[in-house]
Amino acid sequence: MSLRARLGWLIIAVMIAVLLPMAVLSYHRTLQEMNELSDGRLAQSARTLDVLIRHAGIDALRGDGIDSNTRVPVVGTHGHRCPIQGTSCEPEVGFQVVDATGKIKLATTNFATPSLPSRASNTFEDIQVDGEVWRMFTLREAAGNLTIRVGERQDSRQEIEQTLKAQYVIPLALGLPLLALLMAWAVRHGLRPLEALARILKRREPGDRTPMTLQPAPRELQPVLSGLNTMLDRSVDALERERRFSADVAHELRTPLAATMLHMENALATGDPRFVSPSFVSAQHGLTELSRRVDQLLALARVEAGAASEGSTKVDLVAMTTGVIEELAPQIEVSGVELSLVGGSTALYVNGYEVALIALLRNLIENALRHVSVGGQVVVCLTRGAQAILIDVMDDGPGIPLERRAAVFARFHRESSGRGDGYGLGLSIVQRAAQLHGASIELLDSAFDHGLLVRVSIPVPQAEGSS
Repeated sequence: MSLRARLGWLIIAVMIAVLLPMAVLSYHRTLQEMNELSDGRLAQSARTLDVLIRHAGIDALRGDGIDSNTRVPVVGTHGHRCPIQGTSCEPEVGFQVVDATGKIKLATTNFATPSLPSRASNTFEDIQVDGEVWRMFTLREAAGNLTIRVGERQDSRQEIEQTLKAQYVIPLALGLPLLALLMAWAVRHGLRPLEALARILKRREPGDRTPMTLQPAPRELQPVLSGLNTMLDRSVDALERERRFSADVAHELRTPLAATMLHMENALATGDPRFVSPSFVSAQHGLTELSRRVDQLLALARVEAGAASEGSTKVDLVAMTTGVIEELAPQIEVSGVELSLVGGSTALYVNGYEVALIALLRNLIENALRHVSVGGQVVVCLTRGAQAILIDVMDDGPGIPLERRAAVFARFHRESSGRGDGYGLGLSIVQRAAQLHGASIELLDSAFDHGLLVRVSIPVPQAEGSS
């Protein structure tokens, strides 16, 4: 079901759920008020007749010259109903006055036959007379000698009830479909900005970085537009990273794979055991180097993807650095380099991405190990400054000339002073990890007579830095 149809049906359902109960309640309330008004009119008629009897007497109401002993005098109502617009404006009513013995003293034609059942005073009831249902009010005279009963035929009230039903049902029957049509038009008109947004998305070219705009943009769609623009930018960045990563993989893995395959083919082609073993050893070495190269490419991809999609956390640099050094312990032992950690006695916390910081430290230390001769020194120093936390990795290797220091951050750049097993990715990973933390990288002269000092400055909030 489309959003337009869903909104339309929901609005119609809400209207029905609200209007129908309101109509039913209003109808019953109006009917109740009408019945109360009619009952009040009956009671008022009975009390008016009581006043007339007490002040003028029954004989005066009968008229002059009528002998009450010869016949029951009545006041008829038939033929006196006035029609208005084809309907009667007077409901059919009647009254009866009886004495204490139950003898009829005065009555209308419709109540002239046998005496009606005796009821308590000031009571309303429904009774049946000559096959018709009447609404009756009974009133006893103050002296208790006479009882006055006034009635109204129920079909008069039923006519009013039918009219009320028509007045409530007909507007609903005609109004609800009209409201549904108007609501469908309103929903269609209100959803036009969404349709315009869909057309913009359909026409958008892959890789397009221009922000999407709607003129005018509804206030409710502005967060959607902002979110879509942000998501599209991230998607373009992700695609660019994937393309760059694919190019990096193709560039970096082609040579070691070819060399490994060549060694394997040589081992299989030769029949001399003296040459088989060296070929397999060279192939194994190539696979080891290939594994390290893949690890660095994956580390670079993770760092470029944001390193930690769950956001930054509080990281202890001292504990993390200790863990990286322990992880690299076999490599440090094989290199014959002395590595020391300065400033690792107390915890040093920073808000950052743990994966990226680990990649940063590992690559700094590995780069230093590759450029230091056997018996050389590498020092890792962690210090807290006034506005930043400093990570210094210093070695006593050959160093990098000042004019070439800017180039070492380029991908796949290799310094000739290295041992030959680097892939030109280490400092690129360090640079990207530093950018994620808003940190700066400096290549400085080592405190030794020769070598290089790499300093990473991670800024800390002012309140944290002054605490």
